[in-house]
Amino acid sequence: MPRTSAKRLSLRAICISVATFTVVAVTAGVAWAAYTDNMYPTQYLTVGCFSVSGPNQSGFCQTDNSDLTYYMDSGGSNKLEAGDRGVVNDVMNNIYEPTDLSVSYDSTPSFSGSAETDIVYEESSAGMSASADGTTFCNNAATTLKCDQQYIRIRGGGHYGQGLTCHETGHAVGLTHGDSASPKKSKTDEKLGCMETPVSDDEGLQANNIENINATY
Repeated sequence: MPRTSAKRLSLRAICISVATFTVVAVTAGVAWAAYTDNMYPTQYLTVGCFSVSGPNQSGFCQTDNSDLTYYMDSGGSNKLEAGDRGVVNDVMNNIYEPTDLSVSYDSTPSFSGSAETDIVYEESSAGMSASADGTTFCNNAATTLKCDQQYIRIRGGGHYGQGLTCHETGHAVGLTHGDSASPKKSKTDEKLGCMETPVSDDEGLQANNIENINATY
């Protein structure tokens, strides 16, 4: 066989190997790509993070770092009942702790300064619209993107379920509804897990939400 043929065969083998590697690399990239970006800010949600005094005021935030501390109101009119406290602990320990967030309960919460407790859960409907079962708002914005302390209010009377608690906690770390994601998705898209709306009681985070959290924190 002429030498030129051998060289051509060698070159062809190299090209096939490179092409195969390229296909594998591209395929791997696609496999790891998020279904949609529903982590604030997105192309369709850029309102900014602001300190507000109650719900139904403008603003949307991420939490300020990966060390996520939380507290449940334990006295007064906003106190969580024992069953509701159990739901919150289950959601934080079993749904959010397995992500790249480092979750811990703050038994001595801080409500001022530069290291406030990140999320404060209340059992209350004060300031909420009549159609809302839960809401999340920033009490102290650290930047126009991140919040140092956020409040989650969920109505009493059995509304503190896994799905709604997961949903409002998702907002506190920056997760959005499907119609604010990029590309936009239906608000009831099952791949959004507990961030779909309305949310069923047994929902948790789905793979897309976890990818967005881990990529951010």
